Amino acid sequence: MSERKKFYQELISLEDLAALEEQLRNLVEREITSVEDLEKYLLEESKLMEAIGEVLNGDYILFNCYSNDEAIAQRHQFNQTKVIPLLKKYEALLDRKFWDSPYREELEKRKYEILLQSKAVAVELFREENIELMVQETALSDEYAVTIGNTTIIWEGQEKTLPEMTMFLKDPDRQVRKAAWEKTTARRSQDWEKLDGIMDQLVQLRHRMAVNAGLADYREYMFRVYERFSYTPEDCLRFHEAVKKCVVPLKDEVEKRHQEKLGLTEYRPWDIQGTPQGQKPLIPFTEVEELVEGTKEILHRLDPLFAEVLKDLQENHTLDLVPRVGKAPGGFCCDLPISNRSFIFMNCTGTHQDLITLVHECGHAIHNKLAAHHPLARYKHAPMEAAEFASMSMEFLTMEHWGRFYKEQDLIRAQIDQLEDVIKFLPWAVTVDRFQHWLYLHPEHTAQERNEKFREIASQFSHHYTDWSGLERELSHAWKAQSHIFGNPFYYIEYAIAQLGALQLWRQYKEDPRRAIENYKRALSLGGSRPLLEIYQAAEIQFAFSEPVLAELMDFVSTELSNLRKLQG
Repeated sequence: MSERKKFYQELISLEDLAALEEQLRNLVEREITSVEDLEKYLLEESKLMEAIGEVLNGDYILFNCYSNDEAIAQRHQFNQTKVIPLLKKYEALLDRKFWDSPYREELEKRKYEILLQSKAVAVELFREENIELMVQETALSDEYAVTIGNTTIIWEGQEKTLPEMTMFLKDPDRQVRKAAWEKTTARRSQDWEKLDGIMDQLVQLRHRMAVNAGLADYREYMFRVYERFSYTPEDCLRFHEAVKKCVVPLKDEVEKRHQEKLGLTEYRPWDIQGTPQGQKPLIPFTEVEELVEGTKEILHRLDPLFAEVLKDLQENHTLDLVPRVGKAPGGFCCDLPISNRSFIFMNCTGTHQDLITLVHECGHAIHNKLAAHHPLARYKHAPMEAAEFASMSMEFLTMEHWGRFYKEQDLIRAQIDQLEDVIKFLPWAVTVDRFQHWLYLHPEHTAQERNEKFREIASQFSHHYTDWSGLERELSHAWKAQSHIFGNPFYYIEYAIAQLGALQLWRQYKEDPRRAIENYKRALSLGGSRPLLEIYQAAEIQFAFSEPVLAELMDFVSTELSNLRKLQG
């Protein structure tokens, strides 16, 4: 447990529940006799919640880093089963105290507009009986994370984690790719029944939460939890259809072109990431330190502040980038509000995707730094569509500087991959989103129906071109590799929406780099203090994901791809 002292501060102990409850109760019982008292109360609430949040986030990070460490796992479980239920109870009391205050109406409207919206939703949705359901939900999500994190595969006599197996899926030798895909899929299949059981329970728990809150379904519930005031579920469904019309044909073209480069008469799941014969997979670094140092140089070219953020994380041990057994899959950036820095969690495997992931997570860390000046904790965290805009924009803004890692032809290849990945990603994003709409609008479904529905949706969008014949069962279970579906329900459409914002900013950057960087910083510095539309306006881009906007941006991407392919020869 000594690792946690290296990267986060414990200004408050969560182990003494009685002492923690006393501090929360004192705040609830605070007398408020003026609007000035109410504002001071809000600031004290923010400070206390940030102190608690730092410890909870730190323990969460440790659990993801070392999920097989018994002491760390026990502390995480204590937080989930004891601390968070207590915290949710008092958060509801604090929200109600604020909402019932006669001085609420005297607050400055523009300054507190977003906070008022947020508190209104919290008061509306809170049900005490949902606290225990949330505890059970977290336990099930953790069970998924531990299951995936401890999954290993024996490859050529060596134990490999799931992230480490991705390198072999890029191999020019088709037999190597096929063997890697089959071994990985066979190992994953051992947990399919278990993961179906977890999802069965999650769907029922989540539906009960919605019903308890007086809502028809969990989709409606989560749209309110996420405070999606700028768009509706119906907007998402229309966007799905726009992607099918405007992007899926482009994705088919990209994959057909890839198939031709591979020299294949059929395009199978193990070919999707394959490197053509005569080429080597893009390898930007051999040691993780090279990745960090090179990324700092790239960020400095954009703005010295950006590099300073990553340097601060490096020097204060808030980077964990190397895969190992017991470490959770994926990557994330987690805020440490008292330390005033972030923690970046990744699983580097020596691929180009590692560079993309690191600059992506650096975008989140830069966002956290630029928004840290807001006194209210609520305003330090932007809506998810703005948070992902921050990270996805960084992927595009750094593109022209990837020469730090690549020579000319590999640089062009990496840039082509980035744009083709946009085309490939959007159909996957709407596959995940559409699947979740179906899950929670049909909570009575069986595991078999769920898996069949995923195969149907994936075949329309993300796996439209790839030949899955004879592998229909494997496709039906492919959704189980997407951790968001288990741990962050309905959090995925944000990536697609933000991708469109990031493309707009990149187009702006190509025309006027300094203006784009300043607009980017201006938007991020707003944190969550303004509505989503205003955050995008601050960057001088449009918040929209309609068919006309999507079609126009796909034309832009197609043109840029054509120009790069001409350079490639």
